[in-house]
Amino acid sequence: IMLFQGNQSSRPHFILLGFSEYPQLQVPLFFFFLSIYTVTVVGNLGMIIIIKINSKLHTIMYFFLSHLSFIDFCFSTVVTPKLLENLVVEDRSISFYGCIMQFSFICIFGVAETYMLAVMAYDRFVAVCNPLLYTVVMSQKLCALLVAGSYMWGIVCSLTLTYFLLGLFYCESSIINNFICDHSVIVSVSCSDPYISQMLCFITAVFNEVSTLMIILVSYIFIFITVMKIPSASGRQKTFSTCASHLTAISIFHGTILFIYCAPNLKTSWLLVKMACMFYAVMIPMLNPLIYSLRNKDVKDTLKKLVVTYCIII
Repeated sequence: IMLFQGNQSSRPHFILLGFSEYPQLQVPLFFFFLSIYTVTVVGNLGMIIIIKINSKLHTIMYFFLSHLSFIDFCFSTVVTPKLLENLVVEDRSISFYGCIMQFSFICIFGVAETYMLAVMAYDRFVAVCNPLLYTVVMSQKLCALLVAGSYMWGIVCSLTLTYFLLGLFYCESSIINNFICDHSVIVSVSCSDPYISQMLCFITAVFNEVSTLMIILVSYIFIFITVMKIPSASGRQKTFSTCASHLTAISIFHGTILFIYCAPNLKTSWLLVKMACMFYAVMIPMLNPLIYSLRNKDVKDTLKKLVVTYCIII
């Protein structure tokens, strides 16, 4: 077997098996994932446009939400088109650099979303617990730094993990039993010892998960304490409702990540691995704009106006 290393000019190619073990489901799965991707693109780009054109939504919370929608759109676009292609063509191969690039972008946007959700939790904490100082604490400069920091840390994590992946030996042709080039599946087809790369990925994942969950938990503990001090039930309900969408998004996102890394039987079942990856990489980017739009009156009103305007033009 011929081997390849990071500094050599020749490169292997990988074969993404995807859902090829279910040939009778290829066409239904194609239309299923195409529908999800269409809703994801329309939902996230639509959310960005709605926030842009509605002056009522020119707030700090929706500034963060517009970036979350952008991240979800990019995340889905990195993963889903290749998945759709592999469902309709017999050649499911992907070049080495194509696979590495896909992983790099998955890492960037995955890490950025993790921290963006934490930033949004901190924003809700300041809004609920320190409303009089909200505009002072959440200054335009701080908000820009928090958003930029989320993207930059995603890039740092991605470049670091990618560098160590490029240093491994790979067989000339390897089969990846998944539909995406995740770190775990790339190192699984390495022909050299991936221990350092695996440990680095594990440490990075644990650090990102623990640090962001700590920010989220502490923020919402203080929010809960503050809300419970509000004398009127209607006041408590109104304050909780402003956090409900964000809590739902956090629960789905981090619940899926914890399931992927902590489920005892996940590593032994490739079907479960694929289903978990599908929910994380394909479904969540579609759900986020739906979660935020369905619970927000201003977003729904703006959407109705856009639909009415479009119908009049037609």
